[in-house]
Amino acid sequence: QVQLVESGGGLVQAGGSLRLSCAASGRTFSTLAIGWFRQAPGKERNFVAAINWSGVSTYYVGSVKGRFTISRDNAKNTVYLQMNSLKPEDTAVYYCAAGPAHYGASYYRDHYNYWGQGTQVTVSS
Repeated sequence: QVQLVESGGGLVQAGGSLRLSCAASGRTFSTLAIGWFRQAPGKERNFVAAINWSGVSTYYVGSVKGRFTISRDNAKNTVYLQMNSLKPEDTAVYYCAAGPAHYGASYYRDHYNYWGQGTQVTVSS
């Protein structure tokens, strides 16, 4: 079992920044690939970014490339999502998810077995 807890969400003006954290427990963190997904009201949960077990490989959805950065600190069992130049369309509940290392930095939701409860990000215009 893996427990994931997101933090760092909040209200920010357009152009601002936030850093989300995903803290994991319950299983050796370095065996897990981690992804970030987001869900806006009335919409599906969509992929944002992912990182493989070592942090060497990352992958982003096109709309956040150059603005968001995913990273991990295996010594702290934590993955981060640094979000810069935020836009109102980034408003959503952000979820982190964990899956087996062999899937790598996957955008595929079904590759993730464990999910956090989410953290709200609201970007005002």
